[in-house]
Amino acid sequence: MLFVLREVATVRQGDGRPSLTRPRDQLLSEASNPKCTDSEQLLSILRFTTAGESHGPALVSILEGMPAGLPLVADDVNVELARRQQGYGRGRRMQIEKDAIEFLSGVRGGETIGSPIAMLMHNRDWKNWQEIMNPAANEGELATAGEPALRKRAVTRVRPGHADLSGLLKYARADARDILERASARETTARVAAAAVCKRFLREFGVIIGSHVTHLGGIDARRPDVMPNDINAAADASPLRTLDAEAERAMIAKIDVVKREGNTLGGICEVICAGLPVGLGSHVSWDRKLDGRLAAAMMSVPAVKAVEIGLGFEMARRTGAEVHDEIEPHPNAPLTGNVRRRTNRAGGLEGGITTGEPLVLHVGMKPISTLMRPLATVDVATGESAAAVAERSDVTAVPAMGVIAEGMAALVLADAFLEKFGGDSLVETRRNYDGYLSYLQSRIGG
Repeated sequence: MLFVLREVATVRQGDGRPSLTRPRDQLLSEASNPKCTDSEQLLSILRFTTAGESHGPALVSILEGMPAGLPLVADDVNVELARRQQGYGRGRRMQIEKDAIEFLSGVRGGETIGSPIAMLMHNRDWKNWQEIMNPAANEGELATAGEPALRKRAVTRVRPGHADLSGLLKYARADARDILERASARETTARVAAAAVCKRFLREFGVIIGSHVTHLGGIDARRPDVMPNDINAAADASPLRTLDAEAERAMIAKIDVVKREGNTLGGICEVICAGLPVGLGSHVSWDRKLDGRLAAAMMSVPAVKAVEIGLGFEMARRTGAEVHDEIEPHPNAPLTGNVRRRTNRAGGLEGGITTGEPLVLHVGMKPISTLMRPLATVDVATGESAAAVAERSDVTAVPAMGVIAEGMAALVLADAFLEKFGGDSLVETRRNYDGYLSYLQSRIGG
């Protein structure tokens, strides 16, 4: 049983006017059932969930908490889904699917209406998997002892590095397909759909999120001295979403070699969020620190094993004078409180709070765990040593991971934005936001 106590907190602007009333949910649950939804562990105002299997009939994405009045059409989402499908080294599945959403609720007349936004994405490949993924028992499938017979394309030779074995044991399944169909990165299609709505919301306030690949398969890409104004437009023009043409050629050659070897590659992307105001997140409690929330979001992406903010691990190797960003006056810059950092080694976050400087994350993805030249494993059906199953897969999905990482950042940042400024409608959120900028403008040197 879950009880929700709603406490209303009124926040006043610099002139003393009450400008924001927002709910702060305190969740109390019985010790015997301490459950909450996935998004409630990460988000405080927004809630999102996804449903669907990789080769099932469709994927579903539901986003709740978006203010009414946000202009939104299907193309706002579909363009992000298309970006997720790009990248040299992807498998044949990307040639089969052409992801597009159908709004089921929450949008009317080209605007959000405040209710949950539900989106449906059909899987074209479903027609080839209907017998295998049939929710009902196929004829003759139940054995006399009541034990289900294994279906075609059952996975018992579990893959090292995948959720196959751990999930099969945890959920007491005989066929790891019951695990891999949901553990598949295909699920991130639905995440990107929800995130696209959050990106659209953030753009209303001048917040732009971009990414590019900085490393792939042992090859570093040089970061431009001056970043392009539209990072995504520049990155998306590259088949590997990198901003270094020379590194791109070397990466493509490496992918071709590794593909012939039946192997896979990982890599790193950089995510940059520009236009955020100072003051999102909080230092007061561990679970309100924005850097922690962003790190958790990134680590939830399949195959992601590392996250850095700003200089990240390099900070541990330097002195304080070489790490911390010196501050100087910068009039008429309300987003940063009329100051600026001479450097941005902190990556736009101090004490779990945005500084107003660009927010910079580096996200590391391991090589995909499905190898066409399989690794050694155990066949769980026999207990004998075997070669792992070789499901259809990509050589690398690092370019797509960057788009997914953008999306996870958008979900967390839109939530932090609404946590700070509230609003049941876009008009109300904007009024609160404008009032906060006026307050910042008056603080230091104003």
